[in-house]
Amino acid sequence: MIKLLYKTPLLILLMCFISTVSKAQLGFNYAQYDFGLGAVANRVIGDAESIKTTPAAFVNFTYNHSPFVNYVVEIQAGSMEGGKPESESGRYFKNIYKTIVFRGQLQAGELIDYSGSQLMNFAKNIYLSSGFGYIVNDIRDVNRTSTDPNHYGYYTGGEDKSSELYIPVRLGYEIKIFNQYNEPSTKIDLGAQYNYVFGDNVDGFNAGRSKDKFIQYSIGVKFALGGYTSAGKQIHY
Repeated sequence: MIKLLYKTPLLILLMCFISTVSKAQLGFNYAQYDFGLGAVANRVIGDAESIKTTPAAFVNFTYNHSPFVNYVVEIQAGSMEGGKPESESGRYFKNIYKTIVFRGQLQAGELIDYSGSQLMNFAKNIYLSSGFGYIVNDIRDVNRTSTDPNHYGYYTGGEDKSSELYIPVRLGYEIKIFNQYNEPSTKIDLGAQYNYVFGDNVDGFNAGRSKDKFIQYSIGVKFALGGYTSAGKQIHY
């Protein structure tokens, strides 16, 4: 009887250990923190008459509340450019900018059952994201006066240095790469992001009634940092 009392707790502990190991092997574990970096293509929809595509780079830090619910803090730096001095308005700008942004991110895998379907398993990594950002504008090159014969001398005012709040709305896809324990250790992030700015100085011009917007297309890679924990359902199929 005494031996049985000693053996029972040991058996319970052994079963718990086996259950934990099995769960890890089935792909339930994930890192709570990621570090990422990547590249961006920018297009400004503002007061200049033509749009150009310009580059930027970013680094970010992600807290993973679950494998499919994420909170991202990102720092970005690069350029935005648009317009031509020979256009009717003469508007041309080049903005060397910096931003910091916070986004919450919801992936489809948090909402759908993807265990029995290849299509749903693919769709689980589609995400929507939004939050708020802060941009610091530094207009390094600008033309505000028209030389067009029909609009000669027409001048558009604006600020060379400014800072503004904006709202990012992002649609993306996260390709998860798993290690030998079926844990998502590396992630390739593809995204398209629309940014609504509360001011009108991203392009250095104060013109019209509409605020500035800019669109970004990005590719990035994230690396798991650790703090591993278990998900409520299997991640890898």
